[in-house]
Amino acid sequence: MATQSDPIFETVTAPGTPFELGLRDGMRRFVNIPSDIGQMLETARGHGNRIALVDGDIRLSFSDLFARRDALAAVLDIRRGDRVAICMRNRSEWMVAFLAAIRCGGVAALLNSRGSPAELCAAIDDVAPAVVLADRDRAARLREGGFAGRLIAAADFPAPGDALPPAVAPANPGDPAAILFTSGTTGRVKGAVLTHENLMTGILGMQLSGTMVLHNTAKQLGIPVATILANLPQQSVMLAAPLFHISGLGAGFLAPLLAGSKVVMVRRWSAESAVDLIEREQVTMFSGVPTMMWDIVNAGKHRGANLSSLRNVGMGGQALPVGLLDEFRAACPDVVMGTGYGMTETAGSVAMGVGADFIRKSASAGRALSLVEMRIAGADGTDLPAGAVGEIVVRGPMVMQGYWQQPEATADVLSPDGWLKTGDIGYLDDEGYLFIVDRAKDMVISGGENIYCAEVERIINAMPGVAECAAFGIPDDRLGELLVARVVSETLDGAAVIAEVAEKLARYKAPAMVRVDLAPLPRNDVGKIDKRRLRADWTQAEGIDA
Repeated sequence: MATQSDPIFETVTAPGTPFELGLRDGMRRFVNIPSDIGQMLETARGHGNRIALVDGDIRLSFSDLFARRDALAAVLDIRRGDRVAICMRNRSEWMVAFLAAIRCGGVAALLNSRGSPAELCAAIDDVAPAVVLADRDRAARLREGGFAGRLIAAADFPAPGDALPPAVAPANPGDPAAILFTSGTTGRVKGAVLTHENLMTGILGMQLSGTMVLHNTAKQLGIPVATILANLPQQSVMLAAPLFHISGLGAGFLAPLLAGSKVVMVRRWSAESAVDLIEREQVTMFSGVPTMMWDIVNAGKHRGANLSSLRNVGMGGQALPVGLLDEFRAACPDVVMGTGYGMTETAGSVAMGVGADFIRKSASAGRALSLVEMRIAGADGTDLPAGAVGEIVVRGPMVMQGYWQQPEATADVLSPDGWLKTGDIGYLDDEGYLFIVDRAKDMVISGGENIYCAEVERIINAMPGVAECAAFGIPDDRLGELLVARVVSETLDGAAVIAEVAEKLARYKAPAMVRVDLAPLPRNDVGKIDKRRLRADWTQAEGIDA
């Protein structure tokens, strides 16, 4: 973590700078941010005729994007604090919808576009939106699920014209700005409420980290920062993460928007399309899970593609596979690589390692960002020393307000003085680098998607003929982990179980493999299903190196 003894840190956070820091309510904060993220986003209009977004054949300048935003905002007809649900796949209208909701004082509730009709309607019921903005397919799912409220389809968004958005008083920094849904280990979907300050802190935290890298690069090269900036072309960011994820919303959309970068959308991930976009749009920045990085490296080799435009690559979402770092550096010798650790509840990253830091300790998740207080807590809640393994606990102005209308769930993870229990297990070394050794209980990360086992088990256990079940992850070379399940039943087969989960939940949450037999599941000393043994038995039977 940068400290006040770092002269570059002192320079970029000095009084009067965008990153000036101050103390309020016991936390360090950015003091020059506005009270309302809408005011911050409005500054991006000044990028004018620069290309803001490439979505297939659609190319929108910043002026175009804001003109479409204004047209939609003029017809939303909401009041400050009303929820506006956004339910669509990544597309230009998603961005227009978010900007319009914020412009009108709404709270953007971001629905998982991959959800089943039941899942989507459960989220809708939870937040009771004044209006839903959806693409055609999701609108049909919502109606199928029984939603009968006000809905504006993306195809019906108004064209830019003379209509102006209504005047709205600025929000307070602690007012809700967005609700992002995250499944919990109980299997019940929770809406993490992020305030205006949460979102702005998350964005500025990323920008501060990038500014530090820029100043260090300038120092190493002996070139003034102003000279580098004056000769820097427009950055081009490839967006593959879903916009309803905090990584897609923050790093993939809002941060590039404010920086005047071009966002290049990947509608459906494929290695070939990604490589084509990198070449055609001269993509300079990309963040994704290691699965995607392997795809890019392998497709680049196969096609003889020129990937030299890539300058900044971020990896996260699952452990970095051995050899990927060297392979990617061989394909893109000039790339600056990085990694990070964060979650929806912290409005993005709370730790980051970039460039030399990342290369030197590539097994780590980097060091805590400047405004993040981080500690490792033992079972009794006391702080543990460097090297000791415990729960990662964080505090700062990026930590969520709580879970929407779930005070008990909020109290379980968030202390009255703002410390968030992440549920992740790790340790800090003597230099402050964070190492993750285990993740939130019963969660599998497959291809960068979080799948909570309790959610899957709830569906399987509800099937007639199931005596008991357990879902868990096993190692997979490409996806990082593969979700599998053991089911005790006399009447079911694996295909039926997979089909049931795919129907009741999003398809990507369905187990890839299911074993059904009559043997009871192993249990530990306290009577709980022993998933560690299940995982070991499965990998041993399959000959997988765990």
